[in-house]
Amino acid sequence: MRILITGAAGFLGSHLCDRFIGEGHTVVGMDNLITGSMDNIAHLFGHDRFSFIKHNVSQYIYVPGPLDAVLHFASPASPIDYLEHPIPTLKVGSLGTHNTLGLAKQKGARYLLASTSEVYGDPQVNPQPESYWGHVNPIGPRGVYDEAKRFSEAMTMAYHRYHGLETRIVRIFNTYGPRMRLNDGRAVPNFIYQALTGQPITVYGRGAQTRSFQYYSDLIEGLYRLLHSDESLPVNIGNPDTEMTVMELAEMVVELAGSQSPVICIEPTDDRIVDDPQVRRPDITRAREILGWEPRVPVADGLRETIEYFRNRL
Repeated sequence: MRILITGAAGFLGSHLCDRFIGEGHTVVGMDNLITGSMDNIAHLFGHDRFSFIKHNVSQYIYVPGPLDAVLHFASPASPIDYLEHPIPTLKVGSLGTHNTLGLAKQKGARYLLASTSEVYGDPQVNPQPESYWGHVNPIGPRGVYDEAKRFSEAMTMAYHRYHGLETRIVRIFNTYGPRMRLNDGRAVPNFIYQALTGQPITVYGRGAQTRSFQYYSDLIEGLYRLLHSDESLPVNIGNPDTEMTVMELAEMVVELAGSQSPVICIEPTDDRIVDDPQVRRPDITRAREILGWEPRVPVADGLRETIEYFRNRL
């Protein structure tokens, strides 16, 4: 297969490039580097089955030659990023999705959209099944990301129903691992960076909000299986067995890093926790039944690998 991956220089996009090249496919990576890094894909340059186009997918996309699949992973994904870039976030979820869907239609390619558990907002059910419509504040600070992804899902399903395009939608739950940025702003890299540099571990509020964490390799396996499946409706990919409070995560990172950093609770003065979900846990029944997939990496093992990655980067 010849595959276009948008957001190819990002955390997940770069690991997808590795997986598909490792499976013998040809990858065209695309990224405007607003949050991605060329360091993540530098090892692929010179490979005869990898090429890279620096481009903003919110503008018209031209890719010469045939494509068998388009994987749309371009988007800021952490609160720091989408609060700093609210309009580009909305554009990549709307215009970028429209452009990549149009390209897939033109090429006769299968399309996979990277959606998110944030489409569920601050959920009133736990765990969250794909049938849950969500509880989202469309005009809050986080709405630029949540609603961009909800719109992108609607656009993808419209292309599937109206044009008969082969589409796949994955709702990604909290994922961590090597190639996350030190200043990503999400809990895992924040806590690891603070622990390794001897700073206090800063937990927002009381740290009672829960998250479910999956290691990147589990997600990549699920994505690969989803693309090759026949499922057009959204599928949750996450680890329901790792739901823990943010405070528990902070304490685990301190222990695994061998750090002496204290854990302190703070009240941020910006918009980072406005509409912050209080619970987050996927129902992965559909992924198990349709894809034969479930996560395999224990959270402590994944955190150890990620801590070592950050330790070597400092």
